[in-house]
Amino acid sequence: MSQPTPGTPSLLRAINDRAALMVLLERGPLTRPELGALTGLSKPTASQLLSRLQEAGLVVLDGIREGLPGRTAELYRINAAAAHVAALDVTPARIAVAVADITGTVVSEYRLPTPGRAGGDIVERVRTALEGACAAVKTGDSAEDGIEVAALRRAVIGIGGAVDPSTGRLGYAAHIPGWHIPDVVGTLRDGVGVPVDVENDVNLVAQAEQARGSARGHQDYVLLWADEGIGSALVLGGRLHRGATGGAGEVGYMPAIGAPTAREVGRRADHGFQALAGGPAVLRIMRAHGLRGATAAAAVQNAARAAESGGRLAAAAGEALRELASRLAVGLAAITAVVDPEIVVLSGGVLLAGGDTLRELVERELHTLTIPRPPLRLSTVEGNPVLAGALDLALDTARDEVFGSAGRREAPERGGSPLVTTPLRP
Repeated sequence: MSQPTPGTPSLLRAINDRAALMVLLERGPLTRPELGALTGLSKPTASQLLSRLQEAGLVVLDGIREGLPGRTAELYRINAAAAHVAALDVTPARIAVAVADITGTVVSEYRLPTPGRAGGDIVERVRTALEGACAAVKTGDSAEDGIEVAALRRAVIGIGGAVDPSTGRLGYAAHIPGWHIPDVVGTLRDGVGVPVDVENDVNLVAQAEQARGSARGHQDYVLLWADEGIGSALVLGGRLHRGATGGAGEVGYMPAIGAPTAREVGRRADHGFQALAGGPAVLRIMRAHGLRGATAAAAVQNAARAAESGGRLAAAAGEALRELASRLAVGLAAITAVVDPEIVVLSGGVLLAGGDTLRELVERELHTLTIPRPPLRLSTVEGNPVLAGALDLALDTARDEVFGSAGRREAPERGGSPLVTTPLRP
């Protein structure tokens, strides 16, 4: 019978250091006794740990706490500047960037317009966007603001497509020119000089909903995104389901009753669920009922307001929203009949513009079409949910690397130990 291998001092230090850093991240600033009590460490061990983390640049003093019995106590917190990560949201018209420090605080936002750029070097575009965001970083701990792009621990890019793991190419993204190159992730990583991950934008929205939104606490859910484009994300057993080629959830291409098929109109033309309920179809529905808007979301918002107002357009607006709800429910019925999720989260400009009025109509229609009757909930993630989800994934990996490396230094005579990194997790 094999005996368990005892933990080495460096392994035990790594475990203690990571536990302490996570407690400081969630509960800090803290005093030495408070940190010891929350981690179960003795006072001498907590003191040694804090000294070690200070020396590594991961923890800094944050003043003193006065007014309590006994001597004043020093407060410690995570050094926010210990690492930075970036999130990018790529559309045909622009690249939006957010940079966060290791605590998750967003310290910079930047927007690079890219209208009509059918070609061009995507490495140059991404680098330019990151340079703009990094130059605007407010560190708070330094007299000088701004960081170098090379200082980023990781950048996660959200885009309306999916990387096929077998080929390394971006698929399902004909609407975003220039990104269809071999080994897109490796090319960006080498060209920009920082670790890069490329993730489907709707998958990132689902990540944000699970972390802080309507899907929090749920293990099986579907996120439906409806704006100019339409898509979904599937979370099964608490894990994002990507599929063999990364295309799970690309329901815009899904055949739908009442919509032309790819066989009839060609793959490059609108077909399937996109033709039935995508942005152009939504505008046609609204305009057919006398409702206007510069975008599909604006037209739906006008319809929802008109339906609630009881004015002269109320009846037409209600009819328009019911027609849209019935189309959305057709696509959702195909998904829920197969997945049987706990809930369905609705996000994207069109669905959020319709608010509870549209949500209730879609839910009612869906429940008449399928045996599974999951509740439908509107997204509650504030701001740009693609950037929020991308930052979550980037921070998750960066913290594994930074916090995990703090106590993994073997004694010099043993030659040291390599930094252990964790790949991007769903």
